[in-house]
Amino acid sequence: MTRFRAPATTANLGAGFDVAGAALDLWNELELTEGDGADESHLGVHAFSVYASPADFKFEWTDRIPRARGLGSSAAIIALGLVAGAWAAGVEPSVEELLEAGLPLEGHADNLAPALAGGVCLTWDGHIARVADDLPGLPIAVIPEESLSTAASRQALPDAVPREDAVLTVARAALLGASIASSDARLFAASNEDRLHEPYRAATAPHLLELRSDLPEGALGATLSGSGPTVIVWAEQDISDELRSRYPQHEVLALRVSADGAARTPED
Repeated sequence: MTRFRAPATTANLGAGFDVAGAALDLWNELELTEGDGADESHLGVHAFSVYASPADFKFEWTDRIPRARGLGSSAAIIALGLVAGAWAAGVEPSVEELLEAGLPLEGHADNLAPALAGGVCLTWDGHIARVADDLPGLPIAVIPEESLSTAASRQALPDAVPREDAVLTVARAALLGASIASSDARLFAASNEDRLHEPYRAATAPHLLELRSDLPEGALGATLSGSGPTVIVWAEQDISDELRSRYPQHEVLALRVSADGAARTPED
């Protein structure tokens, strides 16, 4: 038996729409053993088959990442399949080669890149820049019960936005990059605003606007995680108890940015 794991991810980080993402220390796992029984319609098995035939293997999946909540559950499953398939085939593709192989299945790189590479990643034209191990704030996920598909969320986005909204978002994206490079919490807090996608998705995540208008003490800011509905509250310390008190109907998880991406789990 060989084990693999892949992390949850939070994409966009506010103004880094379709570009920025970070891995989180919440993990899906795969146990791979010799034998029959692979469901070849499973997304992870489909990813595995990019590198190796799944016919001679049995797959046991452990899903801890909530599905369709904006935490990269599908990216984690694809990343697991890719790294397990590469291992089974005895090949060692680069992270960018894994990304290229997985994009036809995932569609967007901002979740898949950090799921594969770990840490904080920027993506463009099929390339990955892994720019940091961490971010200046502690990520605390506020996760509603309701699920939301990425496709449905994207339908809410307009074809064009006002120039002033585009200018503001570009400015915040520059602050985001500067805050990552300098590990500056003040700059990171200032970057937590977007007008390209978040305003149009806020209807599915009303707690985003509530939190931004009344941040708990110790919070730096809040961003929609991917397409939502999960919101990440970035904080100077663990304020998850305060958030549970505010949102008893939601799951609240105090997480950390993970420097590790999808990989084979070392044997004990």
